[in-house]
Amino acid sequence: MSEVGAAFSRRRQGSAGQLPRATYAGLPEGRTLIMAILNVTSDSFSDGGRWLRAEAAVAHGLELAAAGADIIDVGGESTRPGAERIAVAEEQARVLPVIRNLAEQGLAVSVDTMNASTARLAVEAGALIVNDVSGGLADEAMTEAVISLDVPLIVSHWRGHSAIMNSKAVYGDVVAEVAAELEYRVAELIVRGVSPARLLVDPGLGFAKLSEHNWKVLGHLDRLTAFGLPVVVGASRKGFIGELVEEGAPMQARDFPSAVVAALAAQQGAWAVRVHDVETTKAALGVAEAWKRGAA
Repeated sequence: MSEVGAAFSRRRQGSAGQLPRATYAGLPEGRTLIMAILNVTSDSFSDGGRWLRAEAAVAHGLELAAAGADIIDVGGESTRPGAERIAVAEEQARVLPVIRNLAEQGLAVSVDTMNASTARLAVEAGALIVNDVSGGLADEAMTEAVISLDVPLIVSHWRGHSAIMNSKAVYGDVVAEVAAELEYRVAELIVRGVSPARLLVDPGLGFAKLSEHNWKVLGHLDRLTAFGLPVVVGASRKGFIGELVEEGAPMQARDFPSAVVAALAAQQGAWAVRVHDVETTKAALGVAEAWKRGAA
């Protein structure tokens, strides 16, 4: 068995049967957390440009927290299908003032970035978690950064940048392949020195996946929770959700089905759900929790 395979085998054996409930920097335990999306971008598919000014972004972050968000996930680079990369300096100019301001006001903040230098500066500014949609593959320096920073890393399933990812959406068995590729990436990180206690996983919905792939992965989310690592699910407002609402409907029409997905993910053991609409999601998760208590 390879070193990578052995590392993941040890991880699985050590966590068999456990429902992962990670505790980071005092975040709540015992329920699925709400990670609110704060796009400080000009071209995000859902709300690009709305929060590009730092003042507007901070105000929106405070609104999200007041509505019930546990974590504010701040990103400065769009990863929608077809999006082009932006300069790292531009990304940092967008996100760092927002992260610093929100952290100073006592909010738990994560940074959504594929750049190691941005991750370092964001943590210095107060970010508690690094959310890398490439799982550390886009920037080879990311692994060393999260090791030295000693912060949690959300590792997403990823096959390539936004400009080319749709061409990578080719699978024989999408559930088996996503699980295997994510398992291997986690094991690589462990071998390189990242503590398993600092790793979370994300199936990467919408990244190199067609609609049927996303639903199949969601329908078998237990394949990921079986890793023994906290699972983050980000389905909010994505294209496969948009197919459930009337054509031409505003983005907000996707919030109700997104909240239903969040509740179902919570029932399957998701540690957190990454969403745009906190209020609707909080209500849906409340139903899921009440259902769970009733079944006990």
